[in-house]
Amino acid sequence: MKSPNQIEQDFVVLRPDKTASIEPADSTLYERLDKTYGDFSGHELISCYEFDSDWTSWEIHPHGDEVVVLMSGEVSFILQMEEGETSIKLSEQGQYVIVPKGIWHTAKTAVKSKLLFITPGQATQHKMIK
Repeated sequence: MKSPNQIEQDFVVLRPDKTASIEPADSTLYERLDKTYGDFSGHELISCYEFDSDWTSWEIHPHGDEVVVLMSGEVSFILQMEEGETSIKLSEQGQYVIVPKGIWHTAKTAVKSKLLFITPGQATQHKMIK
C-alpha cells in the first residue's frame, strides 16, 4: 500500500465488513467497480470531484443517504423533496449536506468547486436535466 493516498486520484470502496479497497480513478474505473463489486450492495464509494459548472443530470441513491462535503468553492444542492424543490447552499469549506435516501438531487455552481462524496452506490440512477 502506498502512503499517503490521494482522494482526488483514487476512489475508496468501503465494503459491508468495513474494510476499504483503493481503486485508481482512471478510464476503467466504473467498469472495474461493476466487475469487482457487483451490484454494490452494502458498499459505500468515497470520492472527490472538482467541477466548475452545473451538473447536467439528476441522481438518486435508493439504498442510503449520501454525505457530500464542500472542500472548496461554492455549490448549491437542489433536492426534489415531496413538498417541492429545496436548495441547500454550501459556501464554507467543511460544510456538508446529507442527501436523504431516495431523493433526486443535482448541483449548481458558477465557480471551480471541489466536493467529497460518501455514496451508497447500489442501484444509483441518473436522469438528464430537462
